[in-house]
Amino acid sequence: MSFTARFALVLAAGIAGAVVLASLAAVGLSAAGWRFPFPRIFDRTVMATLLIAMIWAARDLNLASLLSRGFKHPAAPSIVRALRGFIVAICAIAILFALALAVSGNGNGSGIGDRGAAVALIPKYFLSAIVIAIIEEGFFRAFILGGMKGDFGNRVALILSAAIYAVAHLVRSPARFYVTGYDPAAGLITLAHSIDQFTDPTIAIPTLIGLFLLGIVLGEAYILTGSVYFSIGLHSGFVLGAKMWPKIILDRATIPWWIAGGGAIPLIGGAAAWAIAIVVLLMLRPITGAPRTAADC
Repeated sequence: MSFTARFALVLAAGIAGAVVLASLAAVGLSAAGWRFPFPRIFDRTVMATLLIAMIWAARDLNLASLLSRGFKHPAAPSIVRALRGFIVAICAIAILFALALAVSGNGNGSGIGDRGAAVALIPKYFLSAIVIAIIEEGFFRAFILGGMKGDFGNRVALILSAAIYAVAHLVRSPARFYVTGYDPAAGLITLAHSIDQFTDPTIAIPTLIGLFLLGIVLGEAYILTGSVYFSIGLHSGFVLGAKMWPKIILDRATIPWWIAGGGAIPLIGGAAAWAIAIVVLLMLRPITGAPRTAADC
């Protein structure tokens, strides 16, 4: 059985486990005096059950080997690549901020928030951005892309893994309700609502395009370098920018959509961000410092 088929089975098992266990988790949290919306509990339970299922099937999925391959590189070059990726992301985001400032209110900054206050938020978000980047690059690049390469080859695996990365960020229930007693149907209801964002084109289309292009860039960087470190740096910078963007762009109506963006993650929901992603993709080999191979000549 292929890696992709095994992973699909593990994913299905993790989701099925979450449907059953999320209500129990909600009851336990409620008894302890903690009150959280059930969809939030369901999301966290899916993460936990999927992790357990992956560990259970670790040998069949080559989990340890794939993660080791993605993270096992000399420390000094890895840190340099991570910093390089972070700088590239910050430069790209700075270009978007500059474009927004230039066109907003005929250049007078209408609709733009306090840039100094937004920059001051960087220390607050920095650690969480790194943690998110490490987890997601380990999962989507080292594990999923690394595993799919054996099934489909680099190009097809890159496209499929980028599509999974994009879709995964929209599979989330926007509903907000609470469960205090055991309700076995609550998990199924939340699972059904997890695709609600796909029914609204204004949310789904810009977000999917932006995330798919970002996934292509991150995945190509992994293929070129053979490690996740440049991708981690790039991803960390993107997370920082995504958190700061709403603090900078206070009124998207005063800024053209192609800069202000749309969808669930406005930073990457506009044509300017898509163009920057394509430029970064085309320049990845010199940016990452990856050596040229015979196939490139």
